[in-house]
Amino acid sequence: QVQLVESGGGLVQPGGSLRLSCAASGRTFSSDDMGWFRQAPGREREFVATSTSWAGKTYYADSVKGRFTISRDNAKNTVYLQMNSLKPEDTAVYYCAQYSQFFTTNGAYDVRNSRVRSWGQGTQVTVSS
Repeated sequence: QVQLVESGGGLVQPGGSLRLSCAASGRTFSSDDMGWFRQAPGREREFVATSTSWAGKTYYADSVKGRFTISRDNAKNTVYLQMNSLKPEDTAVYYCAQYSQFFTTNGAYDVRNSRVRSWGQGTQVTVSS
């Protein structure tokens, strides 16, 4: 079982940037598909981005494309989420995830068939002036 610890959340003004980090331990990291999800108050947890172990392919939710970038450093067992041009609607608790199964349909995240094996504890991101 992998342990995931997020960091880097905080309060930022609209248009600002934050970088989240997720440190993984307890398992070989380089062979895992890793992702970020978020959950705003009163809403379901939603997919944000994925970094696959194969060919370094990445996938994003439409709401964050062009603003967020997921990356990974396998030597440090760490996955990152660089968030730019932040909007108030990006306010949420952000969770790091290790997939047991990651699928796409028509080039987009397949929420129906993908499965998460482990979650981090979450880090709060608040975008407000």
